[in-house]
Amino acid sequence: MTLFLVMDGLGNVPVFNAVLSRLEPRHRRRVIARELLIALGILLFIISLRMIFPASSEAGEDAAVEEPFIAPLAVPLTAGPSTVAVLLLLGSNQPEQIGDWAVALLLAWTGTTIILVGSPYLMGMILVILATQRVLNGIREFARSL
Repeated sequence: MTLFLVMDGLGNVPVFNAVLSRLEPRHRRRVIARELLIALGILLFIISLRMIFPASSEAGEDAAVEEPFIAPLAVPLTAGPSTVAVLLLLGSNQPEQIGDWAVALLLAWTGTTIILVGSPYLMGMILVILATQRVLNGIREFARSL
């Protein structure tokens, strides 16, 4: 659960939607899948390095054109400093459970992927819920002021 929260799929929804807004829905899903697979590869690579070498490592990429590639969606949004730090901390504090951390990472990545692929629909629902709540709050405050 910690990794899922640190990967911050819900928090990344606005950025993913803004960066990918000009892409068609089918192409958007492919870009999200590609970026999240790259992020997963980077995070699994960090775990595997911890298995081989006890010292910590850093990962960074730099590239962005019309369609984002690796930066900013895979790194730093998904495989960002906080996710890497949590993985390094978990791996160094309990190295005997590195397999468990890999499974936890895969589960967190799966949840994040589901959220981000469904984010255009999710954001619409969230905006409707927020708007409805604001209207209801306004009506309640108005009724109280009478």
